Amino acid sequence: MDIFTKFKTLDNAFEQLMSISKHNPFGTTIEKMISATVGVINGQETLLFGTNNYLGLSQSDAARHAAAEAAMQYGVGTTGSRIANGTYSLHQELEQDLAKFFNRRSCMVFSTGYQATLGMVSTLAGKDDYLFLDADCHASIYDGSRMSQAQIIRFRHNDADDLRKRLRRLGDIPGNKLIVVEGVYSMFGDIIPLKEFVQVKKEENAYLMIDEAHSFGIFGEHGRGIAERDQVEADIDFTVGTFSKSLGTVGGYCVSDHPQMDLLRLCTRPYMFTASLPPEVIAATKANLEIIKNHPELIHKLMDNASRFYHALQSAGFTTGPDISSVISVILEDLPQASQFWNRVLELGAYINLSVPPATPDNRPLLRASIAAAHTTEQIDKLVQIYIQAAQDIGLNLKN
Repeated sequence: MDIFTKFKTLDNAFEQLMSISKHNPFGTTIEKMISATVGVINGQETLLFGTNNYLGLSQSDAARHAAAEAAMQYGVGTTGSRIANGTYSLHQELEQDLAKFFNRRSCMVFSTGYQATLGMVSTLAGKDDYLFLDADCHASIYDGSRMSQAQIIRFRHNDADDLRKRLRRLGDIPGNKLIVVEGVYSMFGDIIPLKEFVQVKKEENAYLMIDEAHSFGIFGEHGRGIAERDQVEADIDFTVGTFSKSLGTVGGYCVSDHPQMDLLRLCTRPYMFTASLPPEVIAATKANLEIIKNHPELIHKLMDNASRFYHALQSAGFTTGPDISSVISVILEDLPQASQFWNRVLELGAYINLSVPPATPDNRPLLRASIAAAHTTEQIDKLVQIYIQAAQDIGLNLKN
């Protein structure tokens, strides 16, 4: 028995997948970017629907110029954490920009979105506290909950009544209660009924954190997410998110009105013990945030694209998730069928994501497409035709 023996089950599962898959769905290489929506994969031009580049801003000229100028002025790395090695003025400027954008008192910027949720969950909830997590929360939230040493209580996905019931079971037991939810869940693209959760938070005197990773830049008049759309921003204690989707760069943030937020810089391990974001990334993120603020039409374009794709899939007879969002998933029955479908879609000229159990909510495989404002109507329609062709080629029975 060696140190890799414990991975034997995973190794067997991967080998089984590759025995039925021509291409590695978890190792797709984009050899060249032609635009925000087209890349070269396996030597052919391919439509990109698997990159989470929701507003197409990873290719914005403003961000690229800002990054180049910052790299020339500051260099390409910070060489350490902000606690130990200093904060650049750019870090503070971005935090001020984000706090102002969200109409919040303060903001902390992290090196990744994963670290933002990991850091906030693991630091805010201590060993005498209680964490209430939606069953479908992202891995970063569950990882943070383990680091926190708090008591972890899961409630049924998007079920505010189940949360209320579990909170009330605690009665008057001492300890803070932190509820953690997401605006849009990344597998099905389904949306939280946030007003119901805010009501439970108020009734039970708990704190509420929302991860708007897949809803920032997409929902709300200004793109601040589901909390803005549902007009409950003032009732959210902590909002976390990522730069790696709508903002098109890398990094993460937490915004809050709580006056003690700066204290967390001295005790949040994923903030303290990692290198801070390099100047070019900060500058690019600032530039793209300005684009989001000044171009609300991007939000409308993305939702028009998502609606067009969602309804076309339903008309064709595919089984989709329940809501229209930046993530549109098709649900399949088993892994061989899903693998064949994903491979055929790639061969026909589109890159999407294959999600497999246990990462999927109900242990069924998903074909997950990330819809972007940068996609043209023709590209959306082309992907629909690719899906229909792939279904015919692998013998998938559609509902129609």
